[in-house]
Amino acid sequence: MQQCPGQDMRFWTPEDVTEIACGNCGHLVEFFKTEGRRRCPECGKRVTNPAVSTGCAQWCEHAQECLGFDPGEVEVETEQVQSIADRLVEAVKKELGSDKKRISHALRVLDHAEALLPEVGGSPRVVIAAALLHDIGIHQAERTYDNAATKLREQDGPPVARCILEELDFEPESVDHVCRIVGSHHSGGDIDTSEFRIVWDADRLVNIEEGELGGGDPQHVEAILHDTFLTAPGRARARELFVDTANGAGAIG
Repeated sequence: MQQCPGQDMRFWTPEDVTEIACGNCGHLVEFFKTEGRRRCPECGKRVTNPAVSTGCAQWCEHAQECLGFDPGEVEVETEQVQSIADRLVEAVKKELGSDKKRISHALRVLDHAEALLPEVGGSPRVVIAAALLHDIGIHQAERTYDNAATKLREQDGPPVARCILEELDFEPESVDHVCRIVGSHHSGGDIDTSEFRIVWDADRLVNIEEGELGGGDPQHVEAILHDTFLTAPGRARARELFVDTANGAGAIG
């Protein structure tokens, strides 16, 4: 089904994209009108978008059919899960130290993963942990091999992630699941769960934002959608962010 105008970026105006100052550090955080919360890429604190709008989705009887989930019923961040996310963010910042670029990358992957989670489904604890910890082995790889190649990150990431998760009292099954995702988030490995697919797609979305995978060129993104992304919502999000928005750049500004 074609997306309704209220959710389709091609119909947006400049007022549908806003910047909100982080209450903790003052950094300006950019929001699309459909994003309720994001983490500040500077300090990692949660910022709320007071101008959030899901268009007709909150009241339309066809919201379930249109979006694939009922926005009136789905709430990803329970208090408990959000507390775990905050503790994981602190653990990531402790491990990565002053490496703001990689901390910001992890936070952006988390943002996209949380956006995909209601549509794809899965364990919020596993998705949030894997999104934040997917590259957690990068400094260990650099210390050991003086190299941050993706296969080394996959190799050295799981032991670091396991230590962090066990300190946070994650249940053993979730620890194992997260570590399998961390150890496969570039190669694919032997895992194919909803949680893995979400983190895979979220990481690719940030890679496009950061200038990889064709640098966000709309034609290139359109060409790689089906080969690069593992979920339909991930492909739709990539098309909205990098293809439809570019084609309608005059409307959004």
